[in-house]
Amino acid sequence: MFPTNRKPSRRQVLRSASAAVTLPFLESFGFRRFARAAAPVAPPKRMIFLGFGWGVTEESWFPDMNTPGADYQIPLGLKPLERHRSDFSVVQGLRNKFSVEGHAGSTWWLTGANPYGQPGQSFCNTISADQVAAKEFGMHTRFASLQLDHAESAGRSGHGPGLSLAWDASGKPIGGDKEPIQVFHRLFSKDSLPLEQRRAMIAQRKSVLDTVLENAHSLQRGLGNHDNKKLDEYFESIRDIETRLSKDEQWLERPRPAAPLPQPPSEMMGREEIRLMYDLMVAAMQTDSTRVITYRQPVSALLTSIGQDVAPHDMSHYHGTRGEKLVCSQKRDTTQSMLLAGLLDKLKETREADGSRLFDNLVLAYGSNLRTGHNLTNCPTLIAGGGAGIKLGQNIVVPQDTPLCNAWLTLLRGVGVNAQQHGDSTGTIDQMIA
Repeated sequence: MFPTNRKPSRRQVLRSASAAVTLPFLESFGFRRFARAAAPVAPPKRMIFLGFGWGVTEESWFPDMNTPGADYQIPLGLKPLERHRSDFSVVQGLRNKFSVEGHAGSTWWLTGANPYGQPGQSFCNTISADQVAAKEFGMHTRFASLQLDHAESAGRSGHGPGLSLAWDASGKPIGGDKEPIQVFHRLFSKDSLPLEQRRAMIAQRKSVLDTVLENAHSLQRGLGNHDNKKLDEYFESIRDIETRLSKDEQWLERPRPAAPLPQPPSEMMGREEIRLMYDLMVAAMQTDSTRVITYRQPVSALLTSIGQDVAPHDMSHYHGTRGEKLVCSQKRDTTQSMLLAGLLDKLKETREADGSRLFDNLVLAYGSNLRTGHNLTNCPTLIAGGGAGIKLGQNIVVPQDTPLCNAWLTLLRGVGVNAQQHGDSTGTIDQMIA
C-alpha cells in the first residue's frame, strides 16, 4: 500500500493500474488526480422481463382507474411494494389483441404475435421484445441474453407453449435454465477443459455446420415456394448457431467472473426459488455477464411453498363463490409483490462503477398476458427502473385495448434500441415517457 501522505510514483501507478480501475477505495491512497483524469464511462442500459401465469386478483391488484397519476391508493396486492412506490408505475388498459388462449400467460406476452398469422399453420410466433434488445446489447457481453424458467408442467404453469419467455427472430422458442444452481454454474463456474481443447471443439462444430449448409444448398434447387420458405427458416437457425459459436470463440480466453454470491442449493422450489433467481439476476448484471434477462416464473410451486393447497387453475377461475380461491389468489399476489420488492431493494443497493445504482440504468417489466381467469384485457403491467426514461410513481391509464407492444416499443426506444415497430404496435405511449 502507498502512504496516504505521499504522491505515488509513475511506476507505482502503472503497476497498480488494474487495481485503480476496480477498487473503489483507491482514492484514499492519493489517486484522486489519476482517477479524475480518466474519462467517465456511462453504465450500460439493461432490461429485465418477469412474467407469471394465471393472472392476478383483479379486485385487489389493480389501482382504481378513476384515480390516475401519483395520488392513487396502492391496492392490497401491491402493498408490499409501498416503500418503492415512487420507483414503479402500473400501466392499465393494455392487451395483446391476438392472444386468444386463456391459459397462456406468457406465450405471446413479449411478441404480440397472431398465433394464426401464417396461412396453413395452427400456431406461429414472432420475436420477443427481449430478443430485439439482445441483438443490440448482446454483442458486448458473454451471454447475449439470459433465459430463466421453471420446472412446472405446462398444465400447471399457466404460461402456455414455450420454453421460456423468449422467442427468436423466426418465432421459435428459446430454452431457459430451470433451477438456480444451473444459472449459477452457467454464469460463474470455471471451464475445466483446456483452452486448446475448447478451440478444437468450436472448430469441429463450425466444420459440421459448413457441411450441413453445403448439403442444404444443394437441395434448394428445384424446390417449391413453400419448401424454400422452410429452408430459409433452416438457414436462419444455422446462422444463429454460427453467431453463437463466433461469440463463444471471442470469449474463450476470458475467464468467467468471480461469483458475488454463494452457490445456491439444488432443488429449490417456489418462493425460495424465485428469491434465488432474483439474486442471480442482480449478480449477472452486476458482473455484466448479460444485459437482457427474462424469467418465466412458477406459480404452482409458489402456492405450495406458502402453504396453499388450492390448484392454480382453480385459484384463477371465479366459478361461483370465491371463498378459499380468493384468499389463495390474494396471498399469491402479496407474496409475488414481496419478492419483487426484495429484488428492487437489491437493484438499488448494487452500485455501478460510476457510483450510480444498478436500478438507475435498467428497466424492469413485470406482468402477464392474463388478467384473471380467461380474461385477456387490461394485462397486469408494472414497470420499474430508471434506465428507460419512464414516468415512475404513477397509475398510468391508457385507452382500453392499447397494444401491449406499444409499451414494449416505448421501453425499447427508452433504452436506446432503434426499433421502428414491435409486434402489433401502433406507436409509443406518451403517458409513459417522463
